[in-house]
Amino acid sequence: MALLSALFRSDDRRVPQSEADRSAVATFLQGCSIEVMPRTAAKVEDFKAILAPGTRVYIAHIEGTPIEEMVATAARLSADGFDVMPHFPARIIADAAMLEDWIDRYQGEAGVEQALLLAGGVDAPHGTFASSMDLLQTGLFGRKGFSRLHVAGHPEGNKDIDPDGSDRNVSDALRWKQAFSETSDAEMALATQFCFEAEPVIAWADRLKAEGIRLPIHIGVAGPAKLQTMIKFAIACGVGPSLRVLQRRAADATKLLLPFTPDEFVTDLARHKAANPDFNITHVHFFPLGGIGKTADWVREHRDA
Repeated sequence: MALLSALFRSDDRRVPQSEADRSAVATFLQGCSIEVMPRTAAKVEDFKAILAPGTRVYIAHIEGTPIEEMVATAARLSADGFDVMPHFPARIIADAAMLEDWIDRYQGEAGVEQALLLAGGVDAPHGTFASSMDLLQTGLFGRKGFSRLHVAGHPEGNKDIDPDGSDRNVSDALRWKQAFSETSDAEMALATQFCFEAEPVIAWADRLKAEGIRLPIHIGVAGPAKLQTMIKFAIACGVGPSLRVLQRRAADATKLLLPFTPDEFVTDLARHKAANPDFNITHVHFFPLGGIGKTADWVREHRDA
């Protein structure tokens, strides 16, 4: 009985205990965003019932997903009143003509004015584009009047970009993107992969600021999920140093059956933000690894506390 109660003890979820923590987390979660895919979005009967009005919803474009499914998902979410931000993965876009076609479809059928530009998760480019910088250099997003453009940030580095384990190429790319943002009419920001440990993320964000990278950061956070699911996605997505948080959790037999939630990570960042209002992490972006509904429930519980 003692073991059973330990396995399901509610205080293990690390819900912020102090009023100051609850307030800091609620403030930090204002304006948060969430990511969906067409196949996961199709399982949600009514987004308006689970997401706050005006929530920014990223639509992930996985290789092999037809553009028609992407645009249809965007149109549905836009009609429901959400800010839609589809992915534009450079390496699966053949050329400028295809890019313009996608932009025109999104704008014409879904009223899209925002985009996340990234290299994409394929090794070899399908055409002329290999990076978000290649997409930006076409000038198409500016000519089409996009109001917001996000690009990728890598708090734990990216071995696809820097195989030697350094962050030289990533840093060069960030400086390029910062310079581009100073000439663009669009609001720009960095959207990151999900992380699990606050201290290295804070150090990374502070270093960017010290190096003159002033783009606001939307930090990636994994929504509640089974520990095994979280570890699988973390390994597949190349999450590095902060994976040790999950490894420590997996080593504790009393926690194996409990869902992993982002309480501790978000609370630590929220405390830092409350103490340092000019901290350059400005928003939270959720990856609903355990399901859109579970993540939406967690957000409501903590944002509206």
